[in-house]
Amino acid sequence: MAIESVILPEKLKKPKWLRVKLPVGKKYTELRTLVDKYKLNTICTSGSCPNMGECWGEGTATFMILGNTCTRSCGFCGVKTGRPDTVEWDEPEKVARSIKLMSIKHAVITSVDRDDLKDGGSIIWAETVDAIRRANPNTTLETLIPDFQGNTKQLDRVIEVHPEVVSHNMETVRRLTREVRIQAKYDRSLGVLKYLKEKGMRTKTGLMLGLGEKEEEVIQTMKDLRAVNCDIITIGQYLQPTKKHLPVQEFITPDQFKKYETLGLEMGFMFVESGALVRSSYKAHKHAV
Repeated sequence: MAIESVILPEKLKKPKWLRVKLPVGKKYTELRTLVDKYKLNTICTSGSCPNMGECWGEGTATFMILGNTCTRSCGFCGVKTGRPDTVEWDEPEKVARSIKLMSIKHAVITSVDRDDLKDGGSIIWAETVDAIRRANPNTTLETLIPDFQGNTKQLDRVIEVHPEVVSHNMETVRRLTREVRIQAKYDRSLGVLKYLKEKGMRTKTGLMLGLGEKEEEVIQTMKDLRAVNCDIITIGQYLQPTKKHLPVQEFITPDQFKKYETLGLEMGFMFVESGALVRSSYKAHKHAV
């Protein structure tokens, strides 16, 4: 999500803590050159992630599979919605090759929702993890998966290839789920995380704040996540990608983010990444340890 292009209501001005430093450093420059030369598809660049320089410097990058058109139309997401292209069955090898070229130590793999496919895209998911393992045996992996409509057979395909971390984002609190994640369900997402944990996975989720949620609702969501033994949570500021998307209702202060971090650690989360510019893959490399 591009910070620079965020649309804000007239009554809200972007606070100083949302200012982004331009990515710098030798490692960043090297990887940027590789990405441009070989036209590698990373979410880091296509989403203009504010943490790109920091993550690349630590050897972490995020890749999206199964195309760039989603079958869902969530109110917060800048990915285009419509009829996706056909599946590219050589995509797993392409992603594995990109990771090798970039010498990535920890890769985060994510995807659009593919409700148009009978398998929800889970076969490509599993084949991508396998391909990365073959080409990059020392690279650790996080799979940031869709809910697969709660289909356990599709979840099992991801579980069987055993990435170090399996992530599925709740995105928002129960009350706002229908508006923010139109085709998703709060309890279904909790159920996905519960099932993954019961099968022995290290589980992770993410929340966006500033959509009109109340503090007590955020805390209740965190409690719901701990009730299904979710291990890791990221909490960041929602930023409106275009005028067609849900507006920002509030900018959460650094002190409030710190409060959620403290509460999360007290609840028993293994890791809590909480801050305005935190995104799902922020500090992801340490979550795999």
